[in-house]
Parts: sequence; C-alpha cells; structure tokens
Amino acid sequence: MKDFVIITDSGCDIKPAVLAEWGVECIELSFRFDSDDRDYYNRDMSITDFYNRMRGGDVAKTAAINPDRFAAAFEPFLQQGKDVLHMSFSSGLSVTCNSARLAAGELMEKYPDRKIMVVDTLAASAGQGLLVYLTAMQKKAGLSLEETAEYAEQIKLQICHWVTVDDLVYLKRGGRVSSTVALVGKALGIKPIIHVDNDGKLISVSKGRGRKNSLATVAGKYMETAVNPADSTIFISHGDCQEDAEKVAELIEEATGAKTMLITDIGPVIGAHSGPGTIALFFVGKER
Repeated sequence: MKDFVIITDSGCDIKPAVLAEWGVECIELSFRFDSDDRDYYNRDMSITDFYNRMRGGDVAKTAAINPDRFAAAFEPFLQQGKDVLHMSFSSGLSVTCNSARLAAGELMEKYPDRKIMVVDTLAASAGQGLLVYLTAMQKKAGLSLEETAEYAEQIKLQICHWVTVDDLVYLKRGGRVSSTVALVGKALGIKPIIHVDNDGKLISVSKGRGRKNSLATVAGKYMETAVNPADSTIFISHGDCQEDAEKVAELIEEATGAKTMLITDIGPVIGAHSGPGTIALFFVGKER
C-alpha cells in the first residue's frame, strides 16, 4: 500500500504541534489588519494580542491562498513518492478549497504516478480540526488513501458546529447580520446561536438572551444530537475566553459524564469574522 500524508490548513484552529502528534501537516493561511500594510501568520502574533487589537477597533481581514501555495506544499511529498490527502477549509466560507483542487489537478499531470485527493470538509475552526483528527486516526489504523478519504466524506456531515458570539458587530462586518439587527441585539443583550449547515455555511438558527443562557443553549445541543452523549469526542474553540469554553465543557460533563478532549483557540483566520468572545462546540452528531 502506498504511503500518503494528510495535509490541512490553519483554518482548523489546531496548533501545529498537536497536528504533528496526529501525523498531519498544515498550510498556514494569512490575515491582516486594515491599519497595517502587511500579511501576518499565526506565528507572528499571540492570540491575545490579535483579539486585543480587534477589541481596540482594528479590523482584521483574511484572503484565500492561491494554487501556487498549495502546489508548493504538496509537491515535496509527491517527490518523496507519497500521495496526498488534503482536508480543506469549507468551500461554503472560502475559495481556498478550489485553489487546492486546481493545484492538485496541475500536479497530477506532472506526477501521473501519484494521487492527490482533496476533501472539502464543509467545516471550520475545530470542527474542521475534529474531522481531521478522526480521519488521521483512520490512517493510523491502516486504511489506504482511498479508504481514509471515503471515511472523511462519509462522516463530515455529522460534524456538528454550534457557535455563539459575544458581539454582533463582527458578524455585521462580514454581512451575516444587518446593522439594525446588530444594534438592537447589542442593546438587548441578544447572543445569536449559529451552526454550520450541510453546505458548509454559517446559519443563524436562534437567539439567546444573555451570555449565560447562550452558553447553556450551545451545551444543550450536544445533549440533543450527539451520537453517543456519554462518550463522544468533543472539541471546543474560543475567541480569547477560556473560562467560558471550560463552562461549556463543565455543563456537558455534568449532564452526560462526557469529557471534552480538546479546548483550543479560535485563530485569526476564523476570529477575524467571529470576533473575541466567540464559543464554538464540535462533536459527531446524528446530523448537523
């Protein structure tokens, strides 16, 4: 069986050292601030500094990487005689996946004996990370490239994303809510509950009044839809609000006994659009 490597991108919000433990490579996506004339990568700025700049009014933006960047990341493995399974940030939120596919097509013409398979995770943040983790465990169990890719495709629409944000202004900037909704929501303390749908897009599904209630609502979604509530792999990501992430984990454990496997930062690529104070819960559910 031919050897292959799993590659993802930093939209997964999993630290490179953790990905390395899973045997996964990572392509860094970039971000920038309107006040600066340069691109940054995660290694260039602490997560606290990033969110403090946003709290101070700096506007963060992201851009998809071009096919050349993907080609440069894929090609060394092809030269080593390895195939590639790339697990990309959701096509519903970025054109990054399309760039990866363009690069894959060009490289397979150059290396006809090699394979590159691209999985559109239809996921983001640690939801993408959770799918990458589960898929990497299948590779470690001995599945082939095709079998591992098929597993990812079969399970990806069961990766549940439940999210609440602390301030609607960041969703307003991204066009997710109107200025009026953001203004009224802020005045009334409304915290939207959002999930990622089967097209990999963010959809607002309900509203909670106050932070405490919104955290409880997010945790409750696990109890409602998890495939195995008593023993499931749970990831939580947060926008510089560790205590709130731990609170969601505590609520789930109190209700079901299930322990959260990983709490991680929401990095700049996602955080630029969701803002500080975002909480996101991820698990395998009966459906999204």
